[in-house]
Amino acid sequence: MINQLRIYEIFPDIAQAFHDRFRDHAARIMARYGFRILAMWESCSPDKLAFVYLLSWASEAEMGRAWNAFMADAEWAEIKRLTAAEHGRMVGEIESRVLHPVPYSKTLEPRDE
Repeated sequence: MINQLRIYEIFPDIAQAFHDRFRDHAARIMARYGFRILAMWESCSPDKLAFVYLLSWASEAEMGRAWNAFMADAEWAEIKRLTAAEHGRMVGEIESRVLHPVPYSKTLEPRDE
C-alpha cells in the first residue's frame, strides 16, 4: 500500500468554482478508475492558495493505470473544456508525491463513506 499526495495551486477568485468541479465531477470520475481519496484540505500561505488531497493505492502500477485512464476520460476532458471556457485556467502548479510508509509507521486505510 502506498499513498499519493497531490497539491494543486488554485486561484482565490475562482476557488469555489474549482471546488465545485472537483467535488461534483473529478472525484466522481476518479472513483470509476479506482481512486481512493482519503482526505482533502485547503492550505493557505501568504502568497498561495492550495488544494491538497491524499490518495491510497495498492501499488505504483495501479496508480499509473488509474491516472492514465482518468486523464483520457472523455467526460473529464469535456468538463475541463467547459469550465476553462467559463473561468479560465483553474489550476496552477501541481505537485505529486508518492509516499512509501517507513517500517515503524502506522498506515492510513481507506474508509467507507
